[in-house]
Amino acid sequence: MGYKLKFWGVRGSIACPSPNHVVYGGNTSCIEFVLAGRVIVIDAGTGIRNLGHDFLRRKVDKALLLLTHTHWDHINGFPFFAPNFSPAFDLHIMAGHLMSGENDTGGIRSIQQVLASQMANPMFPVPLAALKANITYEDFIAGNSFSPYEGVNIRTVKLNHPNGATGYRIEHQGKSVCVITDTEHVPGKPDQNILGLIEGADLVIYDSTYTDEEFPPKVGWGHSTWQEGIRLCRQANVKRLAIFHHDPDHDDQFMETLEDVSRRVWDGTLVARDNMELTLA
Repeated sequence: MGYKLKFWGVRGSIACPSPNHVVYGGNTSCIEFVLAGRVIVIDAGTGIRNLGHDFLRRKVDKALLLLTHTHWDHINGFPFFAPNFSPAFDLHIMAGHLMSGENDTGGIRSIQQVLASQMANPMFPVPLAALKANITYEDFIAGNSFSPYEGVNIRTVKLNHPNGATGYRIEHQGKSVCVITDTEHVPGKPDQNILGLIEGADLVIYDSTYTDEEFPPKVGWGHSTWQEGIRLCRQANVKRLAIFHHDPDHDDQFMETLEDVSRRVWDGTLVARDNMELTLA
């Protein structure tokens, strides 16, 4: 029972397998939720490779994969997800950013198309069709709500990101966690869609790629700051904020300083790390 989550990848843009990215981690976006034995995964960045090995160890045979969007750092671990090659594994994949005509997706309107193109020649030697798992694909429009399992409710919103992205609120047993990545804020104008989604949440995992000082020359790149995350969480009465989607240039020394400063600004803040586990009691 209960509500548990684990960060398998917390980095943004590109994986950082270096001695300077050991403490906070170098894998890109992947978060596992375990809700009364049912497994939901958000994003398939490089962190999903280690998650796949853990699934095999735990004999997990079914999961729901929710994708925030399909930029490389959020899907390039998918071909290396070991359970994909097992006929005993069931995987349901959902994405909410491709069907809206407002987003420039190059005419692609299907999550299956995106994953197939990533694994097509000459980019990858194993095609999507070679995967042995029972994989189903579902596209929806960001803003929809659904209940994939009894007692689990998921709400979504559209985020401000090039090619589109989806924010998620996962509710179970009176607890709620929101994943808001990737999104760009407008200084001085809190995003009302995000505020509505995160209101009263127990935990918000927020795109904190930059600091406020770094942000001005990055306008248009589709990302936000940890300071904006705190501002939103305070306004929406959120209990805790997880700083997430760390810039690859932010090494362990930088992140240690950021963690100290952010906690001084708001003691509800934590910095996500690879392999960090949280339980909502």
